[in-house]
Amino acid sequence: MMMLGDPETVAAQIRMRLPKLTPLEGKVAGDILARKDINDDTPLKDVAEKSSVSEAMVVKVAKKLGFAGFREFRKGLIEYYKSDAAALHTEISNDDTSSEIVQKVFRTSMQALEETFAIFDLAAFDRAADYLHRAKQRDFYGFGGSAQIARDARHKFLRIGLRGSVFDDAHMMLMSASLLEPEDVVTAFSHSGETSILLEAVQLARKNGARVIAFTNYHDSTLAQTADVVLCSTAENSALLGENATARIAQLNLLDALFVATAQRDRAAADANLIKTMSAVSKKRER
Repeated sequence: MMMLGDPETVAAQIRMRLPKLTPLEGKVAGDILARKDINDDTPLKDVAEKSSVSEAMVVKVAKKLGFAGFREFRKGLIEYYKSDAAALHTEISNDDTSSEIVQKVFRTSMQALEETFAIFDLAAFDRAADYLHRAKQRDFYGFGGSAQIARDARHKFLRIGLRGSVFDDAHMMLMSASLLEPEDVVTAFSHSGETSILLEAVQLARKNGARVIAFTNYHDSTLAQTADVVLCSTAENSALLGENATARIAQLNLLDALFVATAQRDRAAADANLIKTMSAVSKKRER
């Protein structure tokens, strides 16, 4: 059952549960989330009619999203809409000027950061930093846009002397997973957490004893259920930007924080290796 407290966590907690809904339930949830006119007097009947479903369906959706019922769902939404984070996002329209576009894109990214921070799991974060610091081999998995985050991760950790490899090809990913051992760590980046080829590799890595850190938007996804540690991002869907693109901003910030925390496990070694790697790059530039 969802615990109502920080209003900024409400929408994030709802979004993380959306993949578990049926298409019709997902449409109902989306319809309700898109409404900004819900107040304490909004009746269940009105919400059901706006989505062309029964009142029982609305109650069912509310419960599947983690609420005790419609009234608690309504209360959570009202509190969320009053929060600073909710006020940040405004949908882009065809008539927007360049100034308005820039403002809306930036504010949507700010909202993703605010809400990701609101659901931040510090204990999971610390475990992830410990795993990466102690690992013998660090493999980073990701496809498409997630592969860019994986490459950024490999680059950051190499700068401080922690070697790792990036895999964004299905066959190479499976080959990597087949060779991993209990001292190794896989960090998998997947917005949906349901990419079948990535899941196959992650499951093989787990079978071989490797630890798995998941960066995903959905805490109930298959990837999250498979991983040892889950670091969740969250972002409101945008018709033009898409949810995935905005969530990557939050994941990159999570990654930056994780990198710093891992480096702090042995700051002297990290600083010494940073001097070596940056010196090598500087000499190359001078030639």
